[in-house]
Amino acid sequence: MKATVYNLSGHKKGEIDLPEMFKDKVREDIVLKLYEAERFLAKQPYSPFKEAGKRHSASGTISHRRHEWKGHYGKGISRVPRKTMWRRGTQFYWIGAEAASTRGGRRAHPPRLDRAQSKINKKERIMAMNSAFAATSHDNYILKRYSSLEKMHIKFPVIIESANKIKTKEFIKFLQNLLGEMFNLAIKRKSIRAGKGKSRGRKYKSNAGILLVTGKNEDMKMTGIDIKKTEEVNVTDLYPLGRLTIYTEKALEELGGKK
Repeated sequence: MKATVYNLSGHKKGEIDLPEMFKDKVREDIVLKLYEAERFLAKQPYSPFKEAGKRHSASGTISHRRHEWKGHYGKGISRVPRKTMWRRGTQFYWIGAEAASTRGGRRAHPPRLDRAQSKINKKERIMAMNSAFAATSHDNYILKRYSSLEKMHIKFPVIIESANKIKTKEFIKFLQNLLGEMFNLAIKRKSIRAGKGKSRGRKYKSNAGILLVTGKNEDMKMTGIDIKKTEEVNVTDLYPLGRLTIYTEKALEELGGKK
């Protein structure tokens, strides 16, 4: 399976053989499994302190029997656990504690940290990453992901000769010449969401933009697109399958050497 190599002027430089992973069958089920596992591990764990709301000397309920010391009999109050704030002889002032319905008490059903972690086998992880990379060369997955595209103007994946010492202005011009009408999908754009979502913690929405995969020794910084080294690419960068992706020749060499 061959792909076209472009220079930074946008002209065809030649052809290159893609690594074997681009010929693999795309296993959407395995990719989804790895995606969910990565999302699970990336999620910030949170829960209250296990002793929160339970550090009072108010364990158990107070008795309602008659003639009992420190009892609730005749007080007209419920049996919830209470802690003593002050007392005058046999008169007590209590406030509710410990119980979930009381001020300063424990939470009723707090989030817990003792959940079973989502795991995936090593071979499945390799298969999922190979499938995700392979999907970047399939037109049907690209058209499925980008609903605004009616047909493909160029063949993906796009290969460039190098990513070293590229100026942002030059690379943007290269993308404009190469992608044409698809250029709007390549650059990240952030906008204010319409509707009530603005007041619910999701004020902004943005597209993913194009992904540039470089070799581990290639250095490039640019705003508006995602740049990842081959060793940094995760399945979350390529999911949903069919993301517009550009590879450097060095990145393909490194991907071809992976097993």
